[in-house]
Amino acid sequence: MSGANAIDQSGILFVCHDCDALQRVPAVEPGCDAECIRCGVRLFRNPRGGIDKPLALIIASMILFVIANVYPIMTLTITGVKLTGTITDTAWVFVQQGSPEIAAIVWLPSVLFPGLTIAGLFYVLFSIRFQMNWPHARTILAWISHLLPWGMMDVFLLGILVALVKLVALAEVLLGTGFYAFLILIFLYAATIASLDTHTLWESLKDQSDNRNEFANA
Repeated sequence: MSGANAIDQSGILFVCHDCDALQRVPAVEPGCDAECIRCGVRLFRNPRGGIDKPLALIIASMILFVIANVYPIMTLTITGVKLTGTITDTAWVFVQQGSPEIAAIVWLPSVLFPGLTIAGLFYVLFSIRFQMNWPHARTILAWISHLLPWGMMDVFLLGILVALVKLVALAEVLLGTGFYAFLILIFLYAATIASLDTHTLWESLKDQSDNRNEFANA
């Protein structure tokens, strides 16, 4: 292990995802990793700053997510006619044109899945940080792990940029507040995910549940 605190020799039982080695992992200091004793792969990381940093990032992400989906991403002026639209409006155009499957491809990974992930992470992190022990936090965390690979806001942004290259020759394009909020959101969202460690969240929820049971049995 790298940076592990060897004082606590009891630790927890952990199975390496690479070599399936069952081992007892002692407490890991903030900012350090726990490594497999057999293959050396990183088992998990104890992020520096605890829950405060990802909680602050996810709150900022929630605010930007609302702004990005309420305000227009761009305004097009074609022969004196102005057209504005949000991300959802973009997907709705495909529905109106008889292509609901394309609308789903646009809207689900760029709006619904990231929105559910951000809201779910806020629920779990807030519950952990303030010892709220909110119901269904474990279930929500499990669902988040399934939703994470489907959040593709960066891919949608790439599509917007490709469309802009083609549109500037046909119309006057003015980027809206929603676009800039969406751009910043992508970086904040990535920073939030990078600052999290799923193992740490599971252990925190487990500790809350154990403490609640001890209090109930007292």
